[in-house]
Amino acid sequence: MEQRCTYIIHMDKSVMPAPFSTHDSWYMSILASLSTEGGNRPTHLYTYKHVIDGFSVVLSKSQLNQLEKMPGHVVTYTERYGQLHTTHTPKFLGLKKHTGLWPAGSFGDDMIIGMKELKQTISTTDDFDSPRDYSGHGTHTSSIAAGSPVQNANAFGYAKGTATGIAPLARLAMYKVFFSNHSYDSASTDTLAGMDQAIEDGVDLMSLSLGFTEVPFYDGNPIAVGAFAAMEKGIFVSCSAGNQGPGGNNTLVNSAPWITTVGAGTIDREFFALVTLGVGVARIKGKSLYPEDLLVSNVSLYYGYGDTSKRNCETHSLSSNDVSGKIVFCSFNISTDIYFQMSEVHRAGAKGAIFVRDSSKYLHPRDFYMPFVVISSIDGEIVEKYLTKTSGGATVDIKFQITEVGTKQAPQVANFSSRGPRAMPIGDEFSYLLSDYILLSGTSMSSPHAVGIAALLKSAHRDWSSAAIRSAMMTTAEVIDNMNGQITDMSDGMSATPLDFGAGHVNPNKALDPGLIYDIEAEDYINYLCALNYTSLQIKVITKRSNYRCDHTSLDLNYPSFIVTLNNTNTAIYMFKRVLTNVADSHQSVYRATIWAPSGMKVFVEPMTLTFGSKNSKAEFTMKVEIDLRYRNESDYLGNYGYLSWYEVDGKHVVRSPIVSAFAPIFFEP
Repeated sequence: MEQRCTYIIHMDKSVMPAPFSTHDSWYMSILASLSTEGGNRPTHLYTYKHVIDGFSVVLSKSQLNQLEKMPGHVVTYTERYGQLHTTHTPKFLGLKKHTGLWPAGSFGDDMIIGMKELKQTISTTDDFDSPRDYSGHGTHTSSIAAGSPVQNANAFGYAKGTATGIAPLARLAMYKVFFSNHSYDSASTDTLAGMDQAIEDGVDLMSLSLGFTEVPFYDGNPIAVGAFAAMEKGIFVSCSAGNQGPGGNNTLVNSAPWITTVGAGTIDREFFALVTLGVGVARIKGKSLYPEDLLVSNVSLYYGYGDTSKRNCETHSLSSNDVSGKIVFCSFNISTDIYFQMSEVHRAGAKGAIFVRDSSKYLHPRDFYMPFVVISSIDGEIVEKYLTKTSGGATVDIKFQITEVGTKQAPQVANFSSRGPRAMPIGDEFSYLLSDYILLSGTSMSSPHAVGIAALLKSAHRDWSSAAIRSAMMTTAEVIDNMNGQITDMSDGMSATPLDFGAGHVNPNKALDPGLIYDIEAEDYINYLCALNYTSLQIKVITKRSNYRCDHTSLDLNYPSFIVTLNNTNTAIYMFKRVLTNVADSHQSVYRATIWAPSGMKVFVEPMTLTFGSKNSKAEFTMKVEIDLRYRNESDYLGNYGYLSWYEVDGKHVVRSPIVSAFAPIFFEP
């Protein structure tokens, strides 16, 4: 019997024979005409109306060969699979009940947000044939975007307060596009079907907290293709950037320019436990998400004196006779993973443990299945000195479930956030306690924050395009932290670049009134595809269009950022052209350019002053960037960045765009 596979079939609906009243009936007729060797008829999955012209189907190879010879067939793509990118945040973003974007955007009233989380048939799986959520991923992301306020929310005692979505009065339409089968994969056929139905239902915005391995937009990239159709309908599409960071550059997914791609950052809130050594000898704050309101009092503190493997809590180093009923202090060792240390403490039967790590923000609630605390290396030295002085009689008190807000420094680029240019797996090793709320991290959670803000902006500015909304969010984003320093990368503590944090940390209230915006129309994106040297067939796969022209091809979209692609020539000149639109209510305004040039580059803007006569009036400018590689290595320029800022004369608006350099090529070649 021939092996059967799932395919996405693109069709040219213009050649549909006259006797058929609908495209669906035409497609069904085609499938009915295919041979059925072995009794296996084609299994139709979905007919798509908006995202593509075509359908998805399960076929044998011989059936596919027959179908591809029929009139109207354009191209076939094999099923692909994408992965999920898995209460204080609104306050940290500056959203307030009586001022700013919340009331101006009517809390997102009358906005419909489509959250992609629909599948018609299920094979071997623990999930159920229902639109209801199984893993909680879709419910969590949806509540971030538009959850109603809930008082006294907390996750095992942490983050107590009122939890609310970003646009709490928006309506939610949720589309289930993956089923749990011991993985976090979503089929491209289902993803396209979810996006197609969302467009059919008339949503205003979409959020997709998942991504597929980055391939050219035309090559079976379902989110890029579906998002283009959504963009043409005026639907704002937000997607997560992925959780493959840091890992160098080019880890970002969902990079199509008509998508707003969102990375992850930290906020000014931390969860910790208070460690007291002896009778008030020293008090130390350490990270912990242990889910019980526990006070460990006057418990013996164990340390592996004289034995390196025991001090480091290496695998099979601890004896239950030594550590049973005690808190174990585990030293930092670069070759010993903290997860192995946790496992060893658990195996040996200790009461809990204190670990030493300078970076612990990558730890998740599920990692604290015992009374665990993670402290810094500096505090670790304090503990070691105390242990040395007490000579075996050390004791410790630990108080869990402490939440602190207003912590420094924030925001930081989350260590897991994927990087430019261009999920949380749930373990089953330990049993879980139940809570009505949960703390999760990931770019999955970042995308619904952005789409919630976009819902507020769209409610306040009904005439703004998706590109205008994205521009407002980007040009008003914050690029300094709450210590008035540069945003740092939590993976190494170093200053981050726009390749890490994009335009910056979104500021919803500033985005409400950005002054100027960079707008983009569908035709501009088509010219961009032409400049990528895509064939007419490849462009048709993305746009469903045959009647387009490539008269004004350009890779330089009217985007609110500038990227300089490095090459091997000694001297390079890069030209950019942009058009700004005045969206402020003032009748006339003047803006002057301020340039912070990246190191080793010369930047020129012409003209340096722009005048806008009225609301919705436009003004053009060009920017030239010069790089001389004769005196510096090309690698010195990677990640170099600066800014072009337009300051309103006698006004409040500042329109800022990053200028960043990266190695070529960054574009896919067909």
